[in-house]
Amino acid sequence: MSNAMINIPSLQQKYKEYFSIGSAVSTNTIKLHDSLLKNHFNSITAENEMKFEHLQPKDNQFTFENADRLVTFAKENGMQMRGHALVWHNQTPDWVFENTSRSELLSRMKNHIFTVVDRYKGDIGSWDVVNEAIADECGKLLRASKWLEIIGEDFIEKAFEYAHEADSTAKLFYNDYNESHPEKREKIYMLVKSLVDRDIPIHGIGLQGHWNLADPNKDDIRMAIENYASLGLDLHITELDMSVFGWNDRRSNLTTPSEEMLEHQAKRYEEIFALLREYHQSITNVTFWGTADDYTWLDDFPVKGRKNWPFLFDENHQPKSSFHKVINF
Repeated sequence: MSNAMINIPSLQQKYKEYFSIGSAVSTNTIKLHDSLLKNHFNSITAENEMKFEHLQPKDNQFTFENADRLVTFAKENGMQMRGHALVWHNQTPDWVFENTSRSELLSRMKNHIFTVVDRYKGDIGSWDVVNEAIADECGKLLRASKWLEIIGEDFIEKAFEYAHEADSTAKLFYNDYNESHPEKREKIYMLVKSLVDRDIPIHGIGLQGHWNLADPNKDDIRMAIENYASLGLDLHITELDMSVFGWNDRRSNLTTPSEEMLEHQAKRYEEIFALLREYHQSITNVTFWGTADDYTWLDDFPVKGRKNWPFLFDENHQPKSSFHKVINF
């Protein structure tokens, strides 16, 4: 670790009175970002290793080795562990939905949830139980998916009920993106309120937080936080990154971020974290979807192969202006 890293404040320590600070990791990045993780983060989420296709690629053939390594890393370093994600339309193997009826698919869902959640009972304190079930299209509540097509709308409540049966001590979350955009915000609120009103065991909402330098605006984020918090649930920011490109910006020729981009990013992070601190009574965890700019899924999305620089630490694991804006308050 460089002297520059040794002499900077710890992010997790600075925020210990507000919320835990997390990072999405893999078996590779716990080695690549070892020092950053141990110094600045007290919570981790498996970026991919706990998704259905990785844990149960074939019927009733579970592969826990990589997920176990992440849980061990968290335990050895006194970190919280978030589980991500039990039921999702994506990264679920085809066999799950083949030649099956409603009752058979419910049985497959239950077996998966019971096996996975029970294995990590006591080690994983919160789970993203259902991920991205809300439709992006106007005038439509739920996303078209095999879960919805074969089981029906109650696949969501069944997933939460199974997870609660498997571990009654774990906090269970609904997780989604574009969670601050007004129309989708209202649909997420409507869905979760219906679960709360029917006493379905849901304990929190995950706001993914895949944001950029302009969108969403602070007022929409504030409204989302207030709306969701009014349900009396915990809120987690689950997948935070700050793209230096707007959604419609398809440039692919930048090899380094401009100074203007970095300055704008720093101001944006400063604004966002001031807002999150304001609502720390409701927000109990803020997790970045990665650790440093040398590895981010945004290098491939939405422009394949394009480099992005969305985090507080640069490609050399050094703190950026964004880090200093977040930590100096």
